[in-house]
Amino acid sequence: MNRMKTVEKLTRLDIQGELREKILPLCRLQKGEIWEDPVNGHRVGVLDASDTDHINKLMNGEKIDLALNDPPYNVAVGSENTANLSKIDIKEYLRFSKDWIGNVVDNLNEKAHFYLWIGADYKDNFQPLPDLMILLRNFTELTPRNLITMRNQRGYGTQKNWMWVRQELLYYTKGSPEFNIEAVYTDIPKILKGYYKKVNGELKENIERGKSDNIRAGNVWVDIQQVFYRMEENVPGCYAQKPLKAIARIIESSSNENEIVLDLFSHSGTTLIAGEQLKRKVFTADSDPIFAEITIRRLERLREEGKTGWQWNNPFPELDEEIIQEKVV
Repeated sequence: MNRMKTVEKLTRLDIQGELREKILPLCRLQKGEIWEDPVNGHRVGVLDASDTDHINKLMNGEKIDLALNDPPYNVAVGSENTANLSKIDIKEYLRFSKDWIGNVVDNLNEKAHFYLWIGADYKDNFQPLPDLMILLRNFTELTPRNLITMRNQRGYGTQKNWMWVRQELLYYTKGSPEFNIEAVYTDIPKILKGYYKKVNGELKENIERGKSDNIRAGNVWVDIQQVFYRMEENVPGCYAQKPLKAIARIIESSSNENEIVLDLFSHSGTTLIAGEQLKRKVFTADSDPIFAEITIRRLERLREEGKTGWQWNNPFPELDEEIIQEKVV
């Protein structure tokens, strides 16, 4: 294989450096500004999720049916190359979390779904996961429903530990919203028989009792590919983006067409892309104008070229001649 095809053109964009300085002038939004999609009414802002005025401006009086957020995990992981993920004092992180979660809860409909991706640093008493779960008890409007684990294909800690390959997803509801059970079936066929019980007086095994020939996802997801550079949906420069299939599963199971989905941590723009494909209106934001710009450009690319990401290409082709990245991902 041509070696150039294994090279991403952008380094991580969440790290300060010369590349960010070159990209910032290309961003159409500045802090506090919101772009409104003229086609389907999506909104993208450069906003602080913990700032009530910012979120009220994004919502503009509308309420949401599904909140789907992937905030910074406050976890430093991996080797010399990845240990520079941002990590702040846990008390400060919890103050930030309390503010942004409060902003989301204030804008939920009476019946709504609330999902929160979060990490756990085993080197720091598994924070912030345990304290964040305790914090969520303060939001009495929310009822805990499930703790979902998505398995990554790659991980870390394999030399002196079990490989760390999980990502956690907290699921809560407000009221009793509709849940679309048909949306949670995987592509994995049922192959194991042997669990029998009587149904209406007739003895049936588990495959006969099911509504589908395939396995339901449950709360351990093993059928979703972690995003990496060879996939079309990959967005170079966006570290640890969520798989489009995972976000689509949440949106399909927990909202209906034309309803509003809120994501206050847009990053690579996956929630907006999934919402566009599934006919939901997405309100999203990021505190970083670069990720807000990537989100808008990713939507434009989907509409213009039918592509969900950039794979080997660059979200900022204006800089193609200047960016030379030799490190193989």
